[in-house]
Amino acid sequence: MRTEREQRLIDTVAWVRIEDGRILCARPAGKDIFYIPGGKREGAETDPETLIREIREELTVEIAADSIAHVGTYEAPIPDALVRMACYTAEYSGVLAVSSEIEEIAWFTYADRPHVPPVDQLLFDDLVADGLLAR
Repeated sequence: MRTEREQRLIDTVAWVRIEDGRILCARPAGKDIFYIPGGKREGAETDPETLIREIREELTVEIAADSIAHVGTYEAPIPDALVRMACYTAEYSGVLAVSSEIEEIAWFTYADRPHVPPVDQLLFDDLVADGLLAR
């Protein structure tokens, strides 16, 4: 059994895209839960590099690098690990579409909070408190 110090860290980057009070969420192929789009860095990638690559892979759009802005970093435990999610807003070009990695995209309000993982729920809480996410 790992101690807290030895707890495995899952370090992720996420794209916070809000339109009309709803946040974009994606359900990966073979999963039952929705996530904020994004993913894990590869090698020595920076957060912006990871964000651009992951969103291109998942949603087939291009993030405008000069528009990326950090909105917060959240942490939540899951069994045998701690998830850290650095969240960024950014403009994009192209048409949002699912890729081979993503089975479904949806626009969630705060009422959909139970359908996302604990770390995403923390983001939902802040967004609704800031008046950015509809209830």
